Amino acid sequence: PTYIWTWLALAKLGCPMACLNYNVRGRALQHALAAARATLVLASPELQATVEEVLLDLHHDGIRVFYLSSVSPTPGVEALLPTIEVASDEPLPTHHRAGVTAKSKAVYIYTSGTTGLPKAAVITEMKLMMVANLGRLCGLRPDDVVYTTLPLYHAAGLLIGVGGCFEVGATCVLRAKFSASQFWDDCRRYNVSVIQYVGELMRYLCNTPKRANDREHGVRLALGNGLRAEVWKAFLQRFGPISIWEFYGATEGNAGFINYTGKIGAVGRANVFLKSLAPFELIKYNVETDEPVRDGRGLCIPVGPGETGLLVIKITKNTPFEGYAGDSQKTERKVLRDVLVKGDTFFNSGDLLMIDRERFIYFQDRVGDTFRWKGENVATTEVEATLAMVNFIQEVNVYGVSVPGCEGRCGMAAICLKAGASFEGENLYAFTRDTLPSYAAPRFVRIQDALEITGTFKQCKGNLVKEGFDPNVIKDPLFFRDDKKKSYVPLNPDIYAAIQDMKLNL
Repeated sequence: PTYIWTWLALAKLGCPMACLNYNVRGRALQHALAAARATLVLASPELQATVEEVLLDLHHDGIRVFYLSSVSPTPGVEALLPTIEVASDEPLPTHHRAGVTAKSKAVYIYTSGTTGLPKAAVITEMKLMMVANLGRLCGLRPDDVVYTTLPLYHAAGLLIGVGGCFEVGATCVLRAKFSASQFWDDCRRYNVSVIQYVGELMRYLCNTPKRANDREHGVRLALGNGLRAEVWKAFLQRFGPISIWEFYGATEGNAGFINYTGKIGAVGRANVFLKSLAPFELIKYNVETDEPVRDGRGLCIPVGPGETGLLVIKITKNTPFEGYAGDSQKTERKVLRDVLVKGDTFFNSGDLLMIDRERFIYFQDRVGDTFRWKGENVATTEVEATLAMVNFIQEVNVYGVSVPGCEGRCGMAAICLKAGASFEGENLYAFTRDTLPSYAAPRFVRIQDALEITGTFKQCKGNLVKEGFDPNVIKDPLFFRDDKKKSYVPLNPDIYAAIQDMKLNL
């Protein structure tokens, strides 16, 4: 709560504040602050080790550091709570925010860093208000009680969850850390009517042991993003007819979509109004060259219904792209030029989407996650959704790995087994043979006790891709898809050597 009120006070003064990951390391913190050109750091005492690691450098850069606590355990760092407690409760003088406009910077929110170092996305006052209004658009009411377990350094948790409650006057229930086992008990205890989610959070709830009182709650609405169709169906079947409002957006993005129809699996629906308000296109994208496909005129090529394409959103006065603080090069890399006509500019979302013939919009994959194998594009999210239906699989993360002598990347799946279950190689082979194209079925499987995720419940693929499938390095059980034995068999050093020597045909 102190974090929220401090943020509000700074926002009223027109002071931008950087919301940092609670597990950020010292040098990453220093890098982020330099990019944002920050002059003030507010930190939880839990970040003491991180702050002390770079404190001398922060002071050298003229940055003041405060702990949001009553006392400070670190010399050179002030405790802020005593000052807050004696501060006047009168409204701030208007001259403090006389220069604040809709385009003023309100907050820096750092991207999750799944594809590199976190970047400080600029959130203006106008964007802050528009995102906070998302809850109202989805039916959030003043008498609602909103339950969010998302971290407040995340745009969804801070701007939609807390900001949405401020926008409509609803009550917000915050939990310091998500707990699948305590989730519904909390909802009953605090009379929760609206829950906030990200996709993996809903999967965790569906994976908990069933209870007789699963449907005994007052939740009427769920608001979030990243919910896969199979989890969506399972959630409704188990926990009752909750109205689910799935949306699509990026922290730094200039527009987004809302699934206002409740169509399972969709993130929205294209229409004339949406196209005029926020002009967007899905364009052909070459996964191998990692760039849009262009025609003879040098312009991008829109895809047709049912085709997967890169989402780009036109940069206009109504849909501006503010970019990243202190990093013009990274900002420029997200701008795509000469898309439909010479001289136009679009925001490159980095996401692959599809629009069906009924104009429903579906998220397909991240550009960096989709890989090419056997001349075909493999969307990791589609393969993950299919493998999630296997009865012994709890969680799955699909990615592509390099194989000597082969073009593109070969499919691999990191799997977490359900409690008490064992890996069934023959059954998995038969299932993938019947449900996936041969090029999309993972050739390698890695069994892990737990899958690595970010603080915002996004799966991490970077380390898995780097480690590949070498049994001499990886201690987790590894399996190889053997077409002769029609099973996934243990990947031993002999099989690995044959693949490395290009003696085993994949």
